[in-house]
Amino acid sequence: MKRLIERSRSVGEVLRWVTQNPSKVSASHYPIALHKLGQLLQQQQPGQATVNGESRGPGQMLEQPEFQTLCQAIISGCSKFDNFSIVNCLYAAAALGLPGESPLVRVLEDESRSRLGRFNQKDVSMVFSSEANNKALEAIFSSQLFYENRQERFIRSMAEWLPRKAENLTPYTMALIAKYVARHRLREPRLLDTIANFLLKRGEQLDSKVIQKLVFPFSRMNYRPSNHSELFPKLEAILEQKAGSSPLATVNILMSMFQLSHFPQTVLHQVFSPAFITNVMSSPYALIVRRYLSLLDAAVELEFRDYSGPRLDPRYRVLMFEHALTADEANRKYSYKGLVAEALRQLVGEECYRQDEVLPPGYCTDFLLWVNRSGTVLPLSRVSAASKAPSAHTTTSPAAISLRSSVLALTSDLQDFAPVVLSVNDKWHYCQNSDILVGSRAMRDRHLRLLGYCLVQV
Repeated sequence: MKRLIERSRSVGEVLRWVTQNPSKVSASHYPIALHKLGQLLQQQQPGQATVNGESRGPGQMLEQPEFQTLCQAIISGCSKFDNFSIVNCLYAAAALGLPGESPLVRVLEDESRSRLGRFNQKDVSMVFSSEANNKALEAIFSSQLFYENRQERFIRSMAEWLPRKAENLTPYTMALIAKYVARHRLREPRLLDTIANFLLKRGEQLDSKVIQKLVFPFSRMNYRPSNHSELFPKLEAILEQKAGSSPLATVNILMSMFQLSHFPQTVLHQVFSPAFITNVMSSPYALIVRRYLSLLDAAVELEFRDYSGPRLDPRYRVLMFEHALTADEANRKYSYKGLVAEALRQLVGEECYRQDEVLPPGYCTDFLLWVNRSGTVLPLSRVSAASKAPSAHTTTSPAAISLRSSVLALTSDLQDFAPVVLSVNDKWHYCQNSDILVGSRAMRDRHLRLLGYCLVQV
């Protein structure tokens, strides 16, 4: 049966073999049939598909009784299918362009979700290396089941063939791919460079909200694309034209570029201008944009010392974060931070360190201590209120004071004691299977060092 399906030359022939010989069809034959249908539909011009000798287009073929019989057979028997057949049927259905709400896709997704814990990488990675198209990829990356689970083997495979197919993808599909890669911290250079090339070619035609989605994986993975010398100036030019159309997208793109140590001066002139600020303050997302602008302003002071343009008005400066990041809170039970806290409690005592301290310009630290060269830890009771790191709830904005000078002043007051940040880097602070910190964590560490803190990584 497998050979008969694979040798079929028309859609009608595939459907006849499968629907008229049910006793000879096993679970493994259904994904082969679906894949073959996808291949034949791609090869034929619209209107060339035939069922029972009649010309049928792809849309018409999906409505034919023979195809519905095939779908019903899969629906009825999929609970008895092996994992490999389930996954291949699901993605072959996506390649055919079946909508997510179709009965076949719904049943296959439900069955896949119920046995997710028993899947191995091979089960979930055998996906269209030769059949991928825009509609199929959109269906795959729109699937919540796929989105929630990391498919590294599939991503590595896709990195091989996506560059050849990227020109035929829509911005929406490429944004879905970028979102998936960023969520799972997959630092695959070929895939990231493909996104960068797509952005370089199409950037001027894209809305800034789409651009921010395509740029985010670069900063997330702390990765400068191979074409960054062309891409970054292009992005600057685009932002100069579109900065005011979506302020939140603009500051998101700027933050991604800052995390990669690229500072677009002309765009900074715009976002720190009174006109931009006035526009932001009257918007529903005023607070989040103020937080981003405050961190960008701090980064300018610390890393872009040659900048001479406008800065953020001190009245609008706030801490970027006032508490631990959501990801850190959600994953606290998986962190080593509790073990480190217990070790510190036994070694130096609770009076000698602070946990989850937020330091200007809004970075949450795991542990803060004051230590001298001989290793003596200063009890916090001996650190004056003015010398302790400012509270996140202080009424006077800490960013309104020069960040660097304030820390230097604290160090001077405490003579030979220096502020030490003990940083517990858990796996979600790194790119997947890598020792490279994600971009936000890397920038945090750069800034803390520039502020005069000594960082100790655990």
